[in-house]
Amino acid sequence: MRRSLGISVYPDQAPVEAFVDYIKKAHACGFTRIFTCLISVAEGASSFEDFKQICKTASELGMMVIADVSPEVFETLGTTYTDLSFFKELGLSGIRLDLGYSGNEESFMTFNDEALMIEINMSGGTKYLENILSYQPDVSKLIGCHNFYPHRYTGLSRDHFMKCSRQFKKKGIRTAAFVNSHSADFGPWPVNEGLCTLEAHRTLPIEVQAKDLFGTGLIDDVIIANAFASDAELEALGALSPYMLELKAELESDLPDVMRRIVLEEPHFNRGDVSAYMIRSTQSRVKYKGTHFEPFNTAPIRRGDILIESSLYTRYAGELQIALRDMENSGRTNVVGRISEDELYLLDRIEPWQKFRMKVSEND
Repeated sequence: MRRSLGISVYPDQAPVEAFVDYIKKAHACGFTRIFTCLISVAEGASSFEDFKQICKTASELGMMVIADVSPEVFETLGTTYTDLSFFKELGLSGIRLDLGYSGNEESFMTFNDEALMIEINMSGGTKYLENILSYQPDVSKLIGCHNFYPHRYTGLSRDHFMKCSRQFKKKGIRTAAFVNSHSADFGPWPVNEGLCTLEAHRTLPIEVQAKDLFGTGLIDDVIIANAFASDAELEALGALSPYMLELKAELESDLPDVMRRIVLEEPHFNRGDVSAYMIRSTQSRVKYKGTHFEPFNTAPIRRGDILIESSLYTRYAGELQIALRDMENSGRTNVVGRISEDELYLLDRIEPWQKFRMKVSEND
């Protein structure tokens, strides 16, 4: 599935003009979807007009807008799961069911006359999706999205997140999860201790959060949960590849050209017979067989160091590795650079056979 980026807007929290400007900035950076929330908006509130203006702007830019709703919202608005016309009149592309029904109602919703997408909560860990599928929905209108968590320490554990995400991916359902902007001031609720799906992401740089979610292979859409993300954050997410992990590297200043090419230009993958001590990318030793690799920097090895074996290691000469822990250097391994400190978190997430590449950090 094509992967995408999204932002969140909360019209009752700031002037609509600020959100329109924010949407235009995000679109310019390649963002294609918007999350918003109807749960806290009362019937007849002036912000419904703001919703319409936001949806109009998004539609003109080709962006999708999905709003969080609950059974209480249906009751407040005087509508039912068999009549979604109100949401279409707002200009929405779909609705997200924060709290669901029995399964049959969700199935009916996917056949709505307005062709709205029906997004369901992915974070419960129950058989909710399987139950909906048992009622024969139109799966082309069914998508999933995780929760976000404004209270510190309440976000999902990685094990639970992976379990829930696999449930949806195995059924071919489009998936989404949230990341936290460190420049943003608010979300839909008064508590504001960051806003993300995975608790481990709460304090990480936004790029690392997004790279991790895409890197799982289980998340199609990454959405910034809080507002307003900074221009720098929008640009950083817009520039990253959603399909291949790209690690920022700081290289030794006197690095020989051939080693620099190996780090930055050769395709890399983590061997299937994984080591607990290092990520091994071995194709460079095949391509550069016969090249002499002088041992020039054989310092003690630290977690995150980028390594290239010298010719003293004979058949391993030219192999690239990334250290997963501190190790003794035999005197035959060159330390040619280092993964940026902010991205060391990602090293333990690289799966067997996963492809990746490296680029020079702006600080290098």
